[in-house]
Amino acid sequence: METLTLQERLLKVQTELKAPKNQYNSFGKYKYRNQEDILEAVKPLLAKYSLNLIVTDEVREVAGLAFINATVKIFGDQNEPVIEVSAQAGIDPDRKGMDIAQSFGSSSSYARKYALNGLFLIDDTRDADTTNTHDKPQATAGKEALPKSGAKFQKAKEFIKNGGSMDSIKAKYQVSNQVEQLLLS
Repeated sequence: METLTLQERLLKVQTELKAPKNQYNSFGKYKYRNQEDILEAVKPLLAKYSLNLIVTDEVREVAGLAFINATVKIFGDQNEPVIEVSAQAGIDPDRKGMDIAQSFGSSSSYARKYALNGLFLIDDTRDADTTNTHDKPQATAGKEALPKSGAKFQKAKEFIKNGGSMDSIKAKYQVSNQVEQLLLS
């Protein structure tokens, strides 16, 4: 029997992996996959190709923003390299309807799912859970977001104060509801 390298075995797993979307979001009415679906689907392939998988995460902070950094490592025997992929997800401790543990757990699951997606080449760009806006306005492509403070914000506020229209500002900038309220106040 031919001995395959780690990269060749990983390629076989990536090619053979079928991780169905077993979850259903009744609010958004779409099917999606979560990290558990991916892990359940990949375990037999890991065994088949003598590969080990470790998934870890840690809390990090950059510029006052807390986030989960999830890392997925795949390896074979001790003489082979380790391949690793990381993904991040922000933590919102004030997320409506969640206590702090649920907020951290949700961010952990999200980051781990996307680290697994990266390692196993799972493309979620067509998944409804990546395109569903959950009734939030989508970003307008090509437009810079108007910040809620600073020189650009002050210039826009002065423009409104002097009789300028919000539509004119929105033609140039992406304006969130919060920024619009600040401009009009």
